[in-house]
Amino acid sequence: MSDQGIHGAGPLDLNLLRTFLAVHRLGSFTAAARQLGLSQSTVTTQIRALENRLGRELFQRRAHGVTPLPHADELAGQLSAPLDQLAAIAGEEPSSTVAPVHLAGPAEFMSVAGLHVLAPLVAQGVRLRVTIGLTEHLLEELRAGRHDLVVATRRPRGRTLHAELLADEEFVLVAAPAWAERLKGQELPAALETLPLITYAEDLPIARRYWRHVFNRRLHTQAAITIPDLRGVLTAVTAGAGWSVLPSYMCRTELASGALRLLHQPEDPPINTAYLVQRPGSSTNPHVTLVRECLVTAAKTW
Repeated sequence: MSDQGIHGAGPLDLNLLRTFLAVHRLGSFTAAARQLGLSQSTVTTQIRALENRLGRELFQRRAHGVTPLPHADELAGQLSAPLDQLAAIAGEEPSSTVAPVHLAGPAEFMSVAGLHVLAPLVAQGVRLRVTIGLTEHLLEELRAGRHDLVVATRRPRGRTLHAELLADEEFVLVAAPAWAERLKGQELPAALETLPLITYAEDLPIARRYWRHVFNRRLHTQAAITIPDLRGVLTAVTAGAGWSVLPSYMCRTELASGALRLLHQPEDPPINTAYLVQRPGSSTNPHVTLVRECLVTAAKTW
């Protein structure tokens, strides 16, 4: 693409070029809109205006994001250095030139472990935008460019996303000291099935998995309390409402202090693997790399 192709019909609006470069680097209209502080419709309009001006399409639209055509790669090569230099000359602060990192994952992990680990990065100028939700929905949003990183409870299918093992969370069977004393000398697991179970869903997914994996039998009981947040389950169990099965990272402090007790210590406890997922080559934001490295490093100690 020649200079005449860019400038032949008079000067171009720099905003069109900045928007183009953001879309090219991020591979998504949605992600570019988020980084630039624009609506997605504005980004779409600006890219169409630039394409009309140049007389050719720049991106191939796909179900999840866009792929630059060869003309777009050529134009990006011409624009990257000048626009980056212009930003530097303008004296923009890193906090305004580096986009926030959009991180998503389960509410419990984000609140108990993730933000605790990432908090020191704020002093380095990192800005975080945290979304909580279920893995399936968050992975779809990641494909659409709405997130930079997703902590997922399963490995995504296909090759459109890159997943690396983050950590294995171990499940533990716990109750307050009063219930633990009451269970002394009684046979597990039968004795537990007569006592109040606290869980986050009516179908008892974590407890049923523990029973099947550890005791090789089905769990026959109903929940005394259901709370759709494991932090609430932890609060109720610590308060003495009953017993539960929880990820060990959530209740380390309570176990260490004696506020909770382990009711069983199997040689092979059930685990759940967490993955850190992102779109391959989708981000040039250095803070995304900082967040990823911080989470991966911290996970080795969990």
